[in-house]
Amino acid sequence: MSWQSALACWFLRRQFHPQTRHPIIDARRARRMTAKRAYTPRVPSGWTLHERYGAHDAPLRGEWLTRVDGVHKATILYLHGGGYYFCSPQTHRAASFGLAARSGARVFSLDYRLAPEQPFPAALDDALAAYRRLMEEGSKAESIVIAGDSAGGGLALATLVALRDAGEPMPAGAILFSPWTDLAATGASLQTNDGADPMFHGPSIARAAHLYLGGTPATHPYASPLYADLKGLPPLFMQVSSTEVLLDDSRRVADKARAAGVEIDFEIWPNMPHVWQLWVPFIPEAGRALDLAARFVVRVTDESRNVQPSSETSIA
Repeated sequence: MSWQSALACWFLRRQFHPQTRHPIIDARRARRMTAKRAYTPRVPSGWTLHERYGAHDAPLRGEWLTRVDGVHKATILYLHGGGYYFCSPQTHRAASFGLAARSGARVFSLDYRLAPEQPFPAALDDALAAYRRLMEEGSKAESIVIAGDSAGGGLALATLVALRDAGEPMPAGAILFSPWTDLAATGASLQTNDGADPMFHGPSIARAAHLYLGGTPATHPYASPLYADLKGLPPLFMQVSSTEVLLDDSRRVADKARAAGVEIDFEIWPNMPHVWQLWVPFIPEAGRALDLAARFVVRVTDESRNVQPSSETSIA
């Protein structure tokens, strides 16, 4: 654990952690505070950012990061985190820009509709519509990777399940950073890591789930993909911290994926903050994590790739 990571955990424990004790979630306040504090990285050299936030831009409402020379071997559909009720493509540029620059893939970061104004299945409907439009505009399924963090990671996995169920072409793979996959909040780590996680109290997870679910059962497989049949999904790449309250949201998905015959690379990193990949370039572990994720993108979108066995790694 680097001193930079330790400092980030200290900061989060002082600034963010206390807010998750509050019994009532104020979505509008969370959005205002996040917009103020969001770190906005520079557009990487050789790349261009295209913001598309007009009403007419749907279903590809959000922002594109593309190479200036227009040469792209792959496309990443990025789904930001934020509990389904706050954050945006802008707040998550550190991860989306980092993946693009490291993999050479163009990235579209989706501005999906947020709860509680637009509860489930609005976010899923938007993700599916964006994927389908990418296909309509010429992207081949085998050249697309869906990526997401936290709620966006759960949304990425749910999107795969919904595409599989609809019999539609599957993307080359998916990247899941600390995914939130169980909105029923049954993971043991919600208790065992309560106090160790520098960002969240365990009980805060169920409160956030209620905003998104509305009247939908928490075990609905498109809201909580932990409860879905994972058979037939494309390769998965998943990273999570050992101290997160959401650790078991990842660990149980990894177990189910292996049992279903899905290729999965699953990494547990010690003592990192939730979605530490967003802390690039400040935390060196963030850059290393994005390097590994980018290699996954290159590998699964390479038509000549060989299928690799599933693996689980604890990062020392």
